[in-house]
Amino acid sequence: MIENFFKLKENNTTVKTEVVAGITTFMTMAYILAVNPSMLEAAGMDKTAVLIATCLASFIGTLAMALLANYPFALAPGMGLNAYFAFTVCGVMGYSWQVALMAVFIEGLIFIVLSLTRVREAIFDAIPSSLKKGVGAGIGLFIAFIGLQGAHLVVDNSSTLVTYVNFTENWHTSGICAVLALIGLFITAILYIKGIKGSILIGILATWVLGMLAQATGIYVVDIEGGFYSLYPTFAFTDFTAIGKTFGQCFAADFDGINIFNFIVVLLSFLFVDMFDTIGTLIGVSSKAGMLDENEKLPRIRPALLADAIATSAGAVLGTSTTTTYVESSAGVGEGARTGLASVVTGLLFLLAIFFAPIFTAIPGFATAPALIFVGFLMVSSILKVDFEDVAEAVPAYLCLVAMPLMYSISEGIAIGVISYVIINVICGKAKKITPLMYVLAVLFVCKYIFL
Repeated sequence: MIENFFKLKENNTTVKTEVVAGITTFMTMAYILAVNPSMLEAAGMDKTAVLIATCLASFIGTLAMALLANYPFALAPGMGLNAYFAFTVCGVMGYSWQVALMAVFIEGLIFIVLSLTRVREAIFDAIPSSLKKGVGAGIGLFIAFIGLQGAHLVVDNSSTLVTYVNFTENWHTSGICAVLALIGLFITAILYIKGIKGSILIGILATWVLGMLAQATGIYVVDIEGGFYSLYPTFAFTDFTAIGKTFGQCFAADFDGINIFNFIVVLLSFLFVDMFDTIGTLIGVSSKAGMLDENEKLPRIRPALLADAIATSAGAVLGTSTTTTYVESSAGVGEGARTGLASVVTGLLFLLAIFFAPIFTAIPGFATAPALIFVGFLMVSSILKVDFEDVAEAVPAYLCLVAMPLMYSISEGIAIGVISYVIINVICGKAKKITPLMYVLAVLFVCKYIFL
């Protein structure tokens, strides 16, 4: 039954590979169980309610992706989008979180319509092959950068923006975390080179265990104010009644005194970032997995985009910010995931996390960092497939590649890539190869920078 539904042999995979990969994807995404509630708490939402909503939205979205599209892509409330929700919409602009949830809910409905009418699919197909490879490589650098930050190897710096951690000054916190992350990276790389199945997952678990040993021996010191928590999992259950504090609250939004134009701007901002984050993630992860066909198109992209849209609206009803396809899915793909069976495993783990959330939220960032850094290496190799002899194709791909980590946004990388591709090729007399939709996208991206 599993073979017939997920077509494992056709995709050159096995149940064991898919299960291990699904667990790996979950482990690299588990940080969202701790981060999202903390983010949305700043908007005035109940932390436990958001935790439950995060688990349920991730379960629904990931399961929808598995059953509708048979792809190993996992979904969860998106980073960046939750910060925009909490600190810009509810913070700077002063909207209630109920109004913000309504904006997310409407965004999801619009996406459902766009997915059914092939608009999002057409956008995916319109992006040139070189840009798709640049997107994949850019996402690789982006998640590697996220991993380096989670490892505390890369830290803020007033003069150069970022620098490496001072190992001696903060040895018992960020210093030891950085060292453990490096050890985990070496473990992951060596196991992968030796062909050990589950090398990425083993790397995460090994790094976490080493961290607990460091805490037991006093090398790692808990500093809650500094953001360094105990590495030991706690065995406590969740208050399920808390979900009532956010469930359906998007429909209770009070729009009195709200400027409709400002609300539309908020809605468009959610819509824009989510659309191109999702498209970018699908391009990058599917390209690395070899899922694109000979025309650089993703088979079954429409149900994949539909699953993403359904998850967004469902998440808003449950009580969380935009649910979107996660770039950390690439960790599972790196482990060999090729079908929706891996997504089923990831989704079920998110459902299970409702009962044992404190255990999963104990996984420290420095333990998942080696997985992100190593998967970044696996993904960045797609840039080698770009024809660097054709500079008109290579430069936009390169700009896309560098923009994602430096601007800390997948959608911004795509925007820079599309705009530069159109401008360079038009001026160089190669306008014939540009599709009409690419012109439309370039104009929309420019308008976005002007008006949003």
